[in-house]
Amino acid sequence: MVTTASDVLVDTLIDWGVNTIFGIPGDGINGVMEALRQRQDKIRFIQVRHEEAAAFMACAYSKYTGKLGVCLATSGPGGLHLINGLYDAKMDGQSVLAITGQHFHDLIDTHSQQDVDLDKVFMDVAVYNTRVMGPDHIETVANLACRAAISYRSVAHITFPIDFQTEKVTKKHSMHNVLHHTSDVRAHSAQLPSENDLLRAVEVLNAGKKIVILAGRGALRATTELEQLAQKLGAPIVKAMLGKAAVPDFSPYTTGGIGLTGTKPSQEAMEDCDTLLMVGTSFPYMEFLPKPGQARGVQIDIDPMRIGLRYPVEVGLVGDSRRTLQAILSLVEPKEDKSFLEKAQSGMKDWWKLMEERGTRQDKPMKPQVVAWELGKRLSDTAIVAADSGTNTTWWARQIPAKQGQMHSVSGTLASMACGLPYAIAAQIAYPERQCVAFVGDGGFSMLMAEFLTCVKYQLPVKIVIIKNNTLGQIKWEQMVFLGNPEYACELQPMDYAAFARACGATGFTIDDPATCGDILDQALATPGPVIVEAIVDPHEPPLPPKITLNQAAKFAESLIRGEPNREKIIFTAVSDKVRELI
Repeated sequence: MVTTASDVLVDTLIDWGVNTIFGIPGDGINGVMEALRQRQDKIRFIQVRHEEAAAFMACAYSKYTGKLGVCLATSGPGGLHLINGLYDAKMDGQSVLAITGQHFHDLIDTHSQQDVDLDKVFMDVAVYNTRVMGPDHIETVANLACRAAISYRSVAHITFPIDFQTEKVTKKHSMHNVLHHTSDVRAHSAQLPSENDLLRAVEVLNAGKKIVILAGRGALRATTELEQLAQKLGAPIVKAMLGKAAVPDFSPYTTGGIGLTGTKPSQEAMEDCDTLLMVGTSFPYMEFLPKPGQARGVQIDIDPMRIGLRYPVEVGLVGDSRRTLQAILSLVEPKEDKSFLEKAQSGMKDWWKLMEERGTRQDKPMKPQVVAWELGKRLSDTAIVAADSGTNTTWWARQIPAKQGQMHSVSGTLASMACGLPYAIAAQIAYPERQCVAFVGDGGFSMLMAEFLTCVKYQLPVKIVIIKNNTLGQIKWEQMVFLGNPEYACELQPMDYAAFARACGATGFTIDDPATCGDILDQALATPGPVIVEAIVDPHEPPLPPKITLNQAAKFAESLIRGEPNREKIIFTAVSDKVRELI
């Protein structure tokens, strides 16, 4: 049998441990598709309905498994559609390989159909980015692309001219001629920071009296070490959004999230601390961190470029979070005074009472917090939860507690809408026996809602809970609170998402009454196959920050004065939520 360049490409991916590729066929990748067809027993091709979803799925696959995610798209518009999901992977530090088709090599840059120089388009998003220059070129570049994506925890891209894909390889090298390692070997094997740097960091931590630990995505595999260090230092653990599952939300050592979607105890801990230890995060919102000069700082990160980005730390420790924390634990002195942690723990008791109060309200229209609260109580201990970007992110962050053994994620740094459903699909493909749930808004879901058909096609039992408020809620509140403007162009044309589910050949439920919310969620979670639950909620419920600033209150009031069309309803909701200071 003739060995083609496409055969070599796919065999190389298999050698790197890749067993799943997300994408859509197209004439620009026909050669690659044939190689995949011949190797169906070794590598799955998951056909999606939009290439953007394929890139999101590859990103999520990497997030949830720690392995290389791969997406495939045809030339021109197919490759261009990948961009958003690839930036999601780049900005959240995930290993993704994108493979795109390209025109016949002798027609490139001749104004031919779909003649887009995708290697130029991908210059910013990819750490390794190349165009295949001939059939004998593919093996080396494929190995380098896989190695780069995994080693740098980022995006690699290969664009492959269509005529080269089916050409015979004349000089196939041995796989051992190119240095590589298996796809699950990541930066977790990185060397520890130097002994001198560790001792300097320990000196800062030993001197602190009010220490806060800020944990992010780099700390997801360091749960035990985080809790042991929190106990030893008397330090509350605050979690960046991508670090939601780093420590269970009901752990006595955590105050939950930070930022606009965070908790009041987290914010107060940041405002009062004298020492900040950042672990596996470069949390982007500096306004929620201690003021410069207020606290001494230590930061652990595998990427030296991220150290000191948000807060002026004294000691930067370049290394794997888990191993570095283990080294610190053996050196740091235990604190006798645990009053700072105890204050945070007391604050969290009050915070959870508030969350339960908001999550059990019986108002109509139904509050979105009720849906999140009821769902959170019903998720299995090994559930994988994908959120989307919007007001739903706040309810996910606060009302759906992360349990030990669960995984939670979202488009963190890019904060892209439409990620929730593709994320959940990738999770279900990676873990067919686990409960996988997408918690999304109607705005984000409708952007890539055709991917629900992917669930039906592959009989993936993904459960999608849609917070339906018929508005781009987050954008609406940003217009009002950030600029003092009345909402504009945020209303969405309503549709029946439960009926859409049934039209796709699956199951749909509708919830509009808080009294029946729990029972309907029980039915939905117990229903075999893919399910959509549309939860019709109050569109005027604001995703309030944990502490409202005077400027936010002033802008909010200004937006009402300047002609906010739903002024009376918003005022009623705000008053009923005991946030009279806003109005």
